[in-house]
Parts: sequence; C-alpha cells; structure tokens
Amino acid sequence: MRVRGRSTWGRRARAGAVVTALLAGLVPPAVVLVPGAATAGAAAGTPVCQVRDDRLREISGMAATDDGYVVINDGADDEARRRIFFLDQRCDVVRTVSFPSRPRDTEDLAIGRDGTVWVADIGDNDRSRPTVGVWRLTPGAKQPVLHRMTYPDRPHDAEALLLDASGRPLIVTKGGSGTVFLYAPATALRPDATTPLTALGQVTLPSTTTSNPFSFLGRGVITGAATAPDGRRVVLRSYADAFEYDVPDGDVVRALTTGTPRITPLPDEPQGESITYSRDGRSLLTVSESAGQAAGTRSTILRYPATASTVTAAPATESVDPVSPTAVRPAAGEVGGGSGRTWPLALGAGTLLVLLGLAGVLRWRHTARR
Repeated sequence: MRVRGRSTWGRRARAGAVVTALLAGLVPPAVVLVPGAATAGAAAGTPVCQVRDDRLREISGMAATDDGYVVINDGADDEARRRIFFLDQRCDVVRTVSFPSRPRDTEDLAIGRDGTVWVADIGDNDRSRPTVGVWRLTPGAKQPVLHRMTYPDRPHDAEALLLDASGRPLIVTKGGSGTVFLYAPATALRPDATTPLTALGQVTLPSTTTSNPFSFLGRGVITGAATAPDGRRVVLRSYADAFEYDVPDGDVVRALTTGTPRITPLPDEPQGESITYSRDGRSLLTVSESAGQAAGTRSTILRYPATASTVTAAPATESVDPVSPTAVRPAAGEVGGGSGRTWPLALGAGTLLVLLGLAGVLRWRHTARR
C-alpha cells in the first residue's frame, strides 16, 4: 500500500510528533514538566555485537532467538530493506523473508511460543491511517500474512507490540505525555477481513531524568516492548528507559494497568526503538537506529541486567484502571493534587515558546539529512 506523505523527514522525526501533540494542547505542559525520579549517572549497556549490514540502518523491532535475532526496519523506502531479517549471534544476516506487498510502517515484532513471528505494521506519525496491521509469519512459511485492524475511536501512532498468554497481539500506543493506551483485536484475526480493535486500558509511566537525545520528550513515549521467555515479565521502553512489569498470573493487561514497574535506565542511546529479553531472561537487549548518525555508525545490540541495578518507581498518583482512551486527561493543576506542583502553570506560555523553537530545530536537523 502506498504511504501517503511518507518521507525521510516523516520517518526520522517521530520525536517531532510529540512536540506537535504538545503544541496542539493534547498534553498540558505542566504534566510534562513535573520532576520525577532521578536516574543520573546511569551506566550504559554492554555491547553484544554490531549490525554491519547496510540494509539495517533503521532497526525498529527486535526479538532474540535461540541462535540469534530477528529484526525489522522502520518502513524503509528501499525495497531491499523491507524484509524480516534473521541474524546469527554475531549480528550477521543469515536469512531474509520478503513481504508479499509493501508494508506501511513496521515498528516492532514479537515471537510467539510456537515460533510464529508477528510484525507490527502500526506506525502512523500523521495519525491518519484508516487501518493498521500485523504480519504473521508461521514457522516454515515463505511469506507473512497480513491481518488488518481498525481502532474503535481514532487513529493512533504506535511502535510497540506484546503477545499475551494466549498469543493475542497487544498494541501499545506511543503516547507523548507519559500515558499510553492498550488495544487488542476484539475477535479472532482473519487475513481476509478487517478486525476491530478494543481498548483495554491505559498505562501511566513513571517520570525519570535519564539523559537521552530528545530530553523530556524522549522520556514520555513508548518505542518498543517485549515479553520475557517465561511470560512472567513484560517490558516497555522509551527513548530513555525500560519499564519492567511482573506478570505473576499471566494477565499482561492487568500487570501494565495496575502494576508498578522497575526502571532500567538506557542512557543516551542514539535513537532507541527496540527491546527484547535474552533467551535466558536475565538480560534486556536493545538496539538503536543508525540512520542519521555520524558517518560509519553501526547499530549495536546492547545488554542491560533485567532485574539488577534497577530503580523502583513510585506508584502513579492517578488511576490506571482500564478506561476509554478518549477520556479527558486531568487538568494540570490536578495532577498530584498538591499546590507544590502547580508551579509549572506559570511557565505555560514560556514552555510553548520553547517547544516551538525545539520543533523548528528538529525539523531543520532532520530535513537537512534528506
């Protein structure tokens, strides 16, 4: 399917979409500016291997396998990059699988217990797609099969996919204010039909101060997700941090909407889009896009401890019970409920000016790379 308005700028300026949401008034500046848990001095990940194949410049999804990794690009214009790539443990490409038709914007992937690879074609920077989809590649199949889905309320930009205990795909929206929404197919997926999605709830992320290329913008969006091999933990990642939730009873939605995550800082990754668990479940593995970075930069898989050296987040102060994603966010002065947190309101006008300037800088930087 032809990508309307899909350009290098649109592909590389996902942080700019967050700015747009802020300027449109969808996210009160005071909510974003509330200080959170400090994560200064966080350690960088340990390099595992470097992806040297030039086709993999925009890795947006990754899953670990027994003998390596499966990765995808972020909706590349080049046909050679529109593949499902299988890597060995040294990050060398050993096999690729082509899509039978052009994907729109592939942003994440997951592997089911039966070995099925699920590719999430759910990116929508402009929030204009009438449908999103998941590609399902079963073991031994030559090509993946597309299953189209539609949101019950409005289009959403999303970059994260999880599988629940039954193997049902769960979409986690990208967000922008530290609150993201969960959706899942309302009925069984069929390749010859468009399946409606149903809203399952919202997740309010803890705030941090982890250093990343997009500053506070990068700490409030979700760019990837993964399930531990034993199914007892799931993780969401932003450009700055990994938020790990325990799933003791197999109910992923309950864990995300009511649980308190452990935070693993992922400091200063160039553009961290992907996360997965190692096959033994002891580590978190991440990888960044290398497009737009300094000449010669290669995407490198990094390893972080999955449970050690983490910071426990304070419980969220607002309800995270399942609600409709169209519900109105609390007013800025109501977040936290204390007068000590109303000070950002006085900075509202100045914040908007700063965001306008930042939006201009982001547009200039990414346009200059075209």
